[in-house]
Amino acid sequence: MTIHTMADGATDAGDPQPADGLILRDVAIRLDGRRLLALDRRIAPGETLTVMGPSGSGKSTLFAFVAGFLDPAFSATGSVVLDGRELTHLAPRQRRLGLLFQDALLFPHMSVGENLLFALVPTLRGRRARRQAAERMLAEVGLEGTFGRDPATLSGGQAARVALARTLLAEPGALLLDEPFSRLDQALRTATRNLVFARIRERRIPAILVTHDPADAEAAGGPVVVIGEDGQDGPTDQRVRNGDAAGAEGVAGVAGAERAR
Repeated sequence: MTIHTMADGATDAGDPQPADGLILRDVAIRLDGRRLLALDRRIAPGETLTVMGPSGSGKSTLFAFVAGFLDPAFSATGSVVLDGRELTHLAPRQRRLGLLFQDALLFPHMSVGENLLFALVPTLRGRRARRQAAERMLAEVGLEGTFGRDPATLSGGQAARVALARTLLAEPGALLLDEPFSRLDQALRTATRNLVFARIRERRIPAILVTHDPADAEAAGGPVVVIGEDGQDGPTDQRVRNGDAAGAEGVAGVAGAERAR
């Protein structure tokens, strides 16, 4: 297992970085003058960066900063760049980010299929073409034939797969995953996370995963950053494990939903 300090794991500003992927450039977040985290990383297309740490260490705060809805109580410096495009000062709906949370957050007044149609990019025109795209995505996540189902009739695993399908249909440039498997039982958790990370790799989507579960990090297969491990103020991108989680401890889910209305 390779463990690096922040200085070893951070990107050298003197070295040119590839333009593709998701870049967190010299990001630092503070609350009442106290630094919660400092991070400088590039997430390559198809790679998942796992962020772990105790409650209150800043994991979800980092998620909020990248997504564009950081609470004003926090102050942040640094920038977020996606495929060479600066996102830092854009509104959340303009960032082309897909979000998956602990809850599927499906629209209860819509059928499964209507939830997916809501997320489809507006460039796909025609009722038949849009319906076919939604049906194909449902089949891809193992839910063929559920287009007309009421979300209330779905199991937890099925709802999580619908949320994933809805997010992928929006064609996000990157994915942000905030404990998306934590409310599933063990069998569903394993199957669902394998599906999620397989789709991330296949579609070459850079992703950030926030989790407490080492098994999530292992399934993600990318670098692992542990923040705030000692509860100390100061630089908290303290350890970076490349592909080794041993010893380490989605409206939502829809990228571009505003465009699809």
